[in-house]
Amino acid sequence: MKSIELFSGAGGLALGLEAAGFEHVALVERNRDACATLRLNRPQWNLLESDVREIQFGEMGHVDLVAGGPPCQPFSIGGKARGYDDTRDMFPQAVRAVKELRPKAFMFENVRGLLRQSFSNYVEFIRLQLTYPEFPVSQNLPWDVNLQRLQKHHSSKTRLTDSLTYQVYIHLADAADFGVPQRRHRVFFIGLRSDLNTEWFFPSPTHSQDELLRQKFVTGEYWKQHGLPPARDTPSRLNSRILRLQSEPALFKIRDRWNTVRDALKGLPHPNQNTKFQNHALQPGAKSYPGHTGSAWDEPAKALKAGNHGVPGGENMLRDDNDQVRYFSVRESARIQTFPDSYIFSGSWTESMRQLGNAVPVRLAQTVAASIHSHLNKTHENPANFQSAL
Repeated sequence: MKSIELFSGAGGLALGLEAAGFEHVALVERNRDACATLRLNRPQWNLLESDVREIQFGEMGHVDLVAGGPPCQPFSIGGKARGYDDTRDMFPQAVRAVKELRPKAFMFENVRGLLRQSFSNYVEFIRLQLTYPEFPVSQNLPWDVNLQRLQKHHSSKTRLTDSLTYQVYIHLADAADFGVPQRRHRVFFIGLRSDLNTEWFFPSPTHSQDELLRQKFVTGEYWKQHGLPPARDTPSRLNSRILRLQSEPALFKIRDRWNTVRDALKGLPHPNQNTKFQNHALQPGAKSYPGHTGSAWDEPAKALKAGNHGVPGGENMLRDDNDQVRYFSVRESARIQTFPDSYIFSGSWTESMRQLGNAVPVRLAQTVAASIHSHLNKTHENPANFQSAL
């Protein structure tokens, strides 16, 4: 199956799509350093170093999936949160791509800040535009007036049944629940073309915090795996939860445990040592201060951040048992984002960390994309459920 990806960044989503079985028709990215990273690692990909607003999607031919992560800054909790008033809001371009390419499915992701109450009406505006990508949104009207027009169209009994429409699903996922060693919450907009006449469900979590707590504080299996003595103290905030796990019989394991920073960095030497690993050098200057205390070894990492002015401190630091902190190396951050060790990042430490902070975890992208790929395959195999919208 063929795909096109917008706002490709360093390639986390693209790698996930590739692993899930999609073939890239094109990737669109405007950042020079991110493009250098993509070319360095996948020279065979058709990379368009361009502003997505300049791309004519209708000239690209058939694709089965349109994917991408529109810039998150307009909706990020750490940013100014100007949303629809921010010129970096690229959801209109995502809608345009769907309209012009008419794929069987689309997959867009963004930060969970988009689901804040203050953005609820705009999220509905995005959802309805993706549901009816051919609806004529007027550039001369405010977005909220266009929302009212879309809502009226949605409730109308006279809308055309042969127009391009999608069944849209919005889902908030924590990457840790899918095996990523990081608490990274992402909102997914998934759409399947309505003429496929099928229903899709977001993949079920495969990993859990309870299983991590069980292996750390009930069975001690986690510590044995890492050759460490059992934890002497349990976090007081988790006492009642651990007591419940101790009292419950572990008849069978439903999910794997969350992966931790220690799991992710296993086999990597300290970054101040000479090493065969590329992108693995110590970056000095890390400091701990209130609210920025780094990630613990034996928990999933905090969500890596890109930062608007350099790299944020607390989110991209490792905290040792003695509460000393240091920055994650680029290679360590890549492992936390589930990039393979063979994937090399171009640019300075700050620029490489910005690429990683903006990336979709490869493992999460692969899980969601594989579900869509499998679903489309099954739909295509059933002629009764497949009609061309073209």
